[in-house]
Amino acid sequence: MKTVLITGANKSIGFEAARQLLQQGYFVYLGSRHLQKGWEAAGKLKAEGLNNVEAIQIDVSNAKSIASARKELGKKLQSLDVLINNAGIRGAVPQTASTVNIDVIREVFDTNFFGVIEVTQTFLDLLKNSDAPRIVNVTSGLASLTLHSDPKWKYYSVKGAAYGPSKSALNAYTVVLAYEFRNTKFKVNAVDPGYTATDFNDHRGTGSVEDAAKRIVRYVTIGEDGPTGVFFSDDNNPETGVSPW
Repeated sequence: MKTVLITGANKSIGFEAARQLLQQGYFVYLGSRHLQKGWEAAGKLKAEGLNNVEAIQIDVSNAKSIASARKELGKKLQSLDVLINNAGIRGAVPQTASTVNIDVIREVFDTNFFGVIEVTQTFLDLLKNSDAPRIVNVTSGLASLTLHSDPKWKYYSVKGAAYGPSKSALNAYTVVLAYEFRNTKFKVNAVDPGYTATDFNDHRGTGSVEDAAKRIVRYVTIGEDGPTGVFFSDDNNPETGVSPW
């Protein structure tokens, strides 16, 4: 049975991705910053008959929490097949470049960028033991510098100095990581779940969590001939599913 760790999985898109992967036969370690909320989320899935799920406490902005999660997971398995870096924050708004508080930028980057790097590096040893390791970094269409420079883009006016840049940095890390493992069985991709109605955006998004999770799961389950080092975004380019960096 393949195993997957999903950060920020006690609600919204991460929770739905957990559900869909459980339905496909994965054992899911449901990462949650607050363990109680993780237990509650796991309980909801078990109530649906999806029993191969276990909550694990992990705060991606806290090095001790990440190390503790690795130690805990190491007691349960020798290899990890999939890591989904889903946990993320928007940060206080507005985020105008000339006025945003630098502490807001640091807070957002700590979770969305530095947290992903630390989680990835901490769990790499378990991923390397997998026959087909997959890493999916959950990004945003707002990470595209190319699209942000195009006045014709539908989200051209949606700019911020913290959230978008944190995801642009995440995309850059994804490229470098995928390159490092280009001659291995690793597949490393950045996936935009789309403008989804969740707590993250006060439910102003137009997409469903079900569709958003499907986008993520699609690149979790790719085969040996699947892509790596690609920025996928159906929302930005529905024909190819690939977004410009």
